[in-house]
Amino acid sequence: MTLTDFIINDIKPVSEKENIGEVQSIFTQTTYSHVPIERDGIYVGSLPENDTHCLDATTPISDYNHGYEQFFVRFDTNWLDVLEAFAQNGCNLMPVLGENNTYLGYYELEDVMNFFNNTPFISEPGSVVVIEKGVQDYSFSEISQIVESNDGKLWGMFISKIENDVAEISLKIGRSNFNDILAAFRRYSYIIVSSHQEDTFLTDLRERSQYLEKYLNI
Repeated sequence: MTLTDFIINDIKPVSEKENIGEVQSIFTQTTYSHVPIERDGIYVGSLPENDTHCLDATTPISDYNHGYEQFFVRFDTNWLDVLEAFAQNGCNLMPVLGENNTYLGYYELEDVMNFFNNTPFISEPGSVVVIEKGVQDYSFSEISQIVESNDGKLWGMFISKIENDVAEISLKIGRSNFNDILAAFRRYSYIIVSSHQEDTFLTDLRERSQYLEKYLNI
């Protein structure tokens, strides 16, 4: 199954020649954040629910064209880019356009998230590891080499945060020689942000700390 199998077309774009009341009516019957608008059969943007409820229902939609939000994806847009488009625009309905901006339908955010949940990054067994390193110092090739040289299987990784010139990278790793992988990351000066029961490095630190505390209390 591909992402395009999730394209829905039960909601057609509303002509901007219609009144705002037409859009308001759709919002009362659905839980969508936006309604697509068209001009002479071509998609021109979407009206957000929050703004539309405050408008005069008898006014033509075209009078509020300054409020159109210009987001969409193409039929051949990669699913990860589709997910990014949802996040950037704070919507739960994403118009899908073909050539010449013809409207083909839309994606629902829930369907795209379900598609993501079926990828190996989520569905395959393993552990999520969160590491940190300076934005100028890390590399995906180095991270992959660390995991795979220790017989690990890398299901995926992405930059989950950048702050104060430090990148936080989240990985999904098959759990082969897991503790060796954590130790290797530390040798390459990566900081392990996530906690793991298998992490003998932290266990040794705790034991040494307890021993030192006991010694000082003698």
